Amino acid sequence: MSTSENTPFNGVASSTIVRATIVQASTVYNDTPATLEKANKFIVEAASKGSELVVFPEAFIGGYPRGFRFGLGVGVHNEEGRDEFRKYHASAIKVPGPEVEKLAELAGKNNVYLVMGAIEKDGYTLYCTALFFSPQGQFLGKHRKLMPTSLERCIWGQGDGSTIPVYDTPIGKLGAAICWENRMPLYRTALYAKGIELYCAPTADGSKEWQSSMLHIAIEGGCFVLSACQFCLRKDFPDHPDYLFTDWYDDKEPDSIVSQGGSVIISPLGQVLAGPNFESEGLITADLDLGDVARAKLYFDSVGHYSRPDVLHLTVNEHPKKPVTFISKVEKAEDDSNK
Repeated sequence: MSTSENTPFNGVASSTIVRATIVQASTVYNDTPATLEKANKFIVEAASKGSELVVFPEAFIGGYPRGFRFGLGVGVHNEEGRDEFRKYHASAIKVPGPEVEKLAELAGKNNVYLVMGAIEKDGYTLYCTALFFSPQGQFLGKHRKLMPTSLERCIWGQGDGSTIPVYDTPIGKLGAAICWENRMPLYRTALYAKGIELYCAPTADGSKEWQSSMLHIAIEGGCFVLSACQFCLRKDFPDHPDYLFTDWYDDKEPDSIVSQGGSVIISPLGQVLAGPNFESEGLITADLDLGDVARAKLYFDSVGHYSRPDVLHLTVNEHPKKPVTFISKVEKAEDDSNK
């Protein structure tokens, strides 16, 4: 769908239109192969509409554990919670791994850039991760959520500065912030400094207030914001009498909504291009005019002409934080010929 009046030389104004789609749907809980098949159907549908970028919600692969308690309380541990975590860990994926290879294949087969929310397992620690894939069927890399929210911290590890990529692609500079990371001003600033234009915000926040954050970020960053949230019914989750799905109401009917979605696409000028959808699963699609990035930054460029580095300055540590580092001693082999 990309159309442009571009040239290899500078000095000529260009206009590029990119069609982007958000998938608003629920995980198939405790069944990662079925979740991948569901993702495949949505990717095929989005590609059939001419989309070049497809964005899935937070934790789509592996599942966002809304309402799960894992038997946790201060000073409380129990066998049922441990076994619930065992099942959740089993649904998570290794990166790289066979599921990542499958997702890369789907991106290549459908000729799309793909941003997929997943629960990643590294040994026995889980991470909330966004995975990036190219239309050539390549796994580009990942972003691990820096700061899990509230009880998420009991089940997910923290990412570090080594996985905050912004990819320079033919359809724009692509990156992600996951859920309430979007409330972290310094993390947003790091993404802005990397030139992000296609700002993906996979989330589990289906609140109406979330829309205000997305609108603000689009204007603040001078970028397109694509926020993808799951739409889930109670019956989409494993049956469990102790789940507390929402603090809005205590409706235990199978068809009651426990994650209401709200996926939305917003331009750098603050225009809502598609969504929000609070009604159902489905696709949210919009055509993005990348020229809007320059139009917006005439007035405000937070890491350019509107910055004051003499007063305010951010340092980002991109080194991986490993708990154990092995240093192997390399010894020069002795020459025994004279012995």
